[in-house]
Amino acid sequence: MSSMRVLILGVLLNDPMNGYGVRRRLEGMSADVWASVAYGSIYHGLGKMADEGLLEIVEGGKGGKGVYAITEAGREEFQRLLLKAWHEVRPIIDPFQVALTFMDKLEKQELLSALHGRMAQLKMGVETMGHIMDVKHHHSAPRHIRENLLLTRAMLQAQLDWVEKAIPRVEADELP
Repeated sequence: MSSMRVLILGVLLNDPMNGYGVRRRLEGMSADVWASVAYGSIYHGLGKMADEGLLEIVEGGKGGKGVYAITEAGREEFQRLLLKAWHEVRPIIDPFQVALTFMDKLEKQELLSALHGRMAQLKMGVETMGHIMDVKHHHSAPRHIRENLLLTRAMLQAQLDWVEKAIPRVEADELP
């Protein structure tokens, strides 16, 4: 299932808008943080879904200025994909886990340096998510947006906890 497909359809549920409006709405949801949204793919997605009959162009325009509205078929597709996402547990694909698989290919100092660097980034990520949540709360973002950010922060924190425990194990030659 394409997250971008669900996001575009979901954003268009209430109001027709152009690609720029879709992008702004997704930026307001911080979708780039938790859904790996590539904003450049919005226009392609809009055109493809219009070709499939999930969206209709209600106002023409060049250069991404066309305004799209969701069709009944689009609403049905959104509902189907949304329920599928709730009921289907899929593994989270993280390039770090691929790197972890080959941690034994690094020299001890390279691995420790990488772990310390990752720890610093994860700490910054956890802190940043806290700031984003504060900003969203201050601007009265819906509670479900806060929950999404809480989940993202919890996943970063879980990885940070693992890294903090792995460093002494590498130092003690217990890993890899």
